[in-house]
Amino acid sequence: MTGRRTLPGFASRPADPERWVKAPDKSATTNRFTARLTIDVTPALRARLKVAAFQRGMTVADMLRALLAREFPDTSGDVP
Repeated sequence: MTGRRTLPGFASRPADPERWVKAPDKSATTNRFTARLTIDVTPALRARLKVAAFQRGMTVADMLRALLAREFPDTSGDVP
């Protein structure tokens, strides 16, 4: 008889969150670090986001990445 393999639960926390966040995305062709971000939006706002992304010829994820990059630019070279 073989032993059962225990898989991590659906929403289980990684053992090393820092390493998990910086782990490269397996499906990405670029060498960027990614992490999933969950936000709560109303169904009406979700629909508006999907329509706006479609009109711009892009995905909602790409549109939100561009928005976040524009609103929160990289300031690693700035001096406090």
